[in-house]
Amino acid sequence: MTDLLIVDNLHCLGLEAVSLRVSAGTCIAVTGASGSGKTLLLRAIADLDENVGDIQLDGQTRADVPAPQWRQRVGYVPAESGWWRDRVGDHFPEPDRVAGLLNRLHLPNECMDWPVARLSTGERQRLALIRTLAQTPQVLLLDEPTSGLDPDTTLRVEAILRENLASGAAIIVVSHDEAQAARMATVRYRMVSGRLRLVGDA
Repeated sequence: MTDLLIVDNLHCLGLEAVSLRVSAGTCIAVTGASGSGKTLLLRAIADLDENVGDIQLDGQTRADVPAPQWRQRVGYVPAESGWWRDRVGDHFPEPDRVAGLLNRLHLPNECMDWPVARLSTGERQRLALIRTLAQTPQVLLLDEPTSGLDPDTTLRVEAILRENLASGAAIIVVSHDEAQAARMATVRYRMVSGRLRLVGDA
């Protein structure tokens, strides 16, 4: 398979040099203790924090891609999502496009008219994921995407992610849930004190 995302010698404060090859349709899971560097890895790939290293996406070097375009093609969903406007729908340029995802994740269409302050932690998680999926990124970087969700909704999220994999996207997911890592991942890694270690084929 052709590598979609190539990461060479990526490092920053708190993260030792990481090299990865991620093919289209592949999910990499990263587990490890809190504070071990998992989030640092995702943020470095998304180019949200100062870092050093070479990254290519679909043959194009990150340095040659404007930052807003890079972050659309490499969609990062943090554990605690950011909301910069008061109304939920103001974060969705084309809310009609996400109606199906809202339904599948047990969110009513009228939530687009809700104030962000009304959202529970789980609702924020689901909406942040939907907001990123609406941009159709080639790579998804997911930081604990289901930590606040019940088992049924977690499985619904995983089903949607599998559909994205089947359509040719790649996923790097950080999770404390070893069972989720086993279900989702093609390859699993463990982060230990800023060092990424291969666990083996899932």
